[in-house]
Amino acid sequence: MRVILTGATGMIGEGVLLECLQNSEVFEVLSISRKTNGYVHPKMKEYLVEDFLSLRSTDEALKGFDACFFCAGKSSAGMNEADYTKITYDITIHFAEVLKQINPDITFNFVSGAFTDNTEKGKVM
Repeated sequence: MRVILTGATGMIGEGVLLECLQNSEVFEVLSISRKTNGYVHPKMKEYLVEDFLSLRSTDEALKGFDACFFCAGKSSAGMNEADYTKITYDITIHFAEVLKQINPDITFNFVSGAFTDNTEKGKVM
């Protein structure tokens, strides 16, 4: 299985990366991030992208993958709602749509954090 991973520089993404690297069914991991995650492994490649919204369906580096673990994100602490929505929703949807165009059968896993609230009435964004 070939896996794309975002957020490998964060706590959850790093854990997913380590699990993927140890899993015998995963033979390639493409870590997509703004900065290097510091790991070197024969199964892993890094793809540094300054802005995830710049990714396009013509990007050959994203072709041929089976699954994506989208672990990129940020705490809402100190953020306004518009910026937080861009990071947690707009970028995620764009990323998923691009991957779906390139890899129609891909499984997209959005990995969210603690204190999430689907009622949209919680005290935390």
